[in-house]
Amino acid sequence: MKNPRAELKLLTVLVTMVAILAGAENAASDRPNVIIFVADDLGWADVGFHGQTQIETPSLDRIAREGVELSRFYTTPICSPTRAALMTGRDPMRLGVAYGVIMPWHNNGIHPDEHFMPESFAAAGYQTAMVGKWHLGHAQMTYHPNQRGFEHFYGHLHTEVGYFPPFGNQGGRDFQVNGRSIEAEGYETFLLADEAERWIRARDKEKPFFLYMPFIAPHTPLDAPEDLKRKYADIVDDRPKARSRQTDQTRLISKLMLQPSARPMYAAVVDAMDQAIGRVLDTLDDEGIAQDTIVLFLSDNGGAAYATGGADNAPLRGGKGETFEGGIRVVAALRWPAVIKGGGKYSGILSAMDVFPTLAQAAGIETGNDRALDGRPMWTAIRDGKPVARREYLFFASETPISGTFNLTAFNDEWKLVQEVRQGLLSADVSSYLFRIDDDPNEYNNLINEHAEIANEMADAIHVWRQMYPISGTRHELVPPPGWRAPKDWATYPLALDDMQDTPAPGMPPPHAIRPLDWQHGEVGRLIYDCEPVQLLGGGVCK
Repeated sequence: MKNPRAELKLLTVLVTMVAILAGAENAASDRPNVIIFVADDLGWADVGFHGQTQIETPSLDRIAREGVELSRFYTTPICSPTRAALMTGRDPMRLGVAYGVIMPWHNNGIHPDEHFMPESFAAAGYQTAMVGKWHLGHAQMTYHPNQRGFEHFYGHLHTEVGYFPPFGNQGGRDFQVNGRSIEAEGYETFLLADEAERWIRARDKEKPFFLYMPFIAPHTPLDAPEDLKRKYADIVDDRPKARSRQTDQTRLISKLMLQPSARPMYAAVVDAMDQAIGRVLDTLDDEGIAQDTIVLFLSDNGGAAYATGGADNAPLRGGKGETFEGGIRVVAALRWPAVIKGGGKYSGILSAMDVFPTLAQAAGIETGNDRALDGRPMWTAIRDGKPVARREYLFFASETPISGTFNLTAFNDEWKLVQEVRQGLLSADVSSYLFRIDDDPNEYNNLINEHAEIANEMADAIHVWRQMYPISGTRHELVPPPGWRAPKDWATYPLALDDMQDTPAPGMPPPHAIRPLDWQHGEVGRLIYDCEPVQLLGGGVCK
């Protein structure tokens, strides 16, 4: 015998479930798509919307014109640390990837316990893909993009794989799709555009997507298609001095050695990257989704203004590897036509660490982190064009390109301290520069003598910050350990998950000795991961 009340109750439950599911699906479909373009070593002065006319950058100019320029966007001075900050929202100093990039002979990466941005977007129902250069670990599968939230990975585990086949690093092939090595013919920048277009068109149109597209361009060694080489063959290299010792020394040495300027080839590489970005933007238009897609563009650090790099950061001082503005203040713009009016400029301080919480806030999703983020959610400030004050210091560091030579900085809205530390076997020399960036954005006036007390306070803050660094974190190494050999194919190199133990290795000290030993290490670095030391009796005790 049928029970009308039971049937009605069941029907009500079913209707409610359908409504909930439909609401969830609509909520997901209402969320914006997200694309992050990252250039590799693009100069501050090398885009049209900063006034340069030597290199054509219509696609980058379009993003700025149709969106908002992020005019005080800061990254670390070098590659891997910026990418680590971008993906985690956390300080590379605590991650152990601050002083140098991850070299092919390194076996480290970002701790598998760290939560990556695409993991949060995937958990919120997004399709996730990465097309391009990784450079955040390659020695074991725990570091691989497919284990960090990317459902689809097309590209390179390393940097400097070249712009034409065979796309290798240290003689080993490095081009893959989801862990499987592939052969590819063509110009690397355009191959990335091909794949991005293909993936966007083939996506599940009922779900939003998150696409990360970090280019190799315009990183050295530079190369470009013949038509672009001809297009820029006759441009004059009239770049002003960078006003920094390391960068200007390389240019002088190159001239003395009668080497040709890298500027024409650099211009061709930038042009090609801009074309690739334009193709992706056109794909958004063709698919009818441009209005509902957040597009963020940034460079991973300041332009490589040294001799072989070809970039120009003027009037900013310095370049890649340095902590003057030319090394850390980068070209950046964000577009979301449905929400942001075009042509604006956000003048507040932003950093690579802010990207994860900011995009999560814009998309209305949870970040999903267990560990505290160092970045700030800045979406509301960007959307409303109301800069948020930054009183706490932002820190960056680099030991590139000379081992033992550290470039350091701490800054906020009012003050910026730059330190150049040159270590010898029995000595350390420190050169310090203090600037008011609002009054002196191009760092001409060193106020260190007039405001020694402020400089000392900031130097102490840098000193404390550096003590967080894991003792086995990256350092800069131009060459591998003696006798090290590269694999023939980098896709075969990462240790498979099944071949590794389930937990991180404990190291040599017995468990009871870890905290005393960490304390004894003091300012040298941390044995305990993610530790902020508090000074006690001459050592550092973790909070």
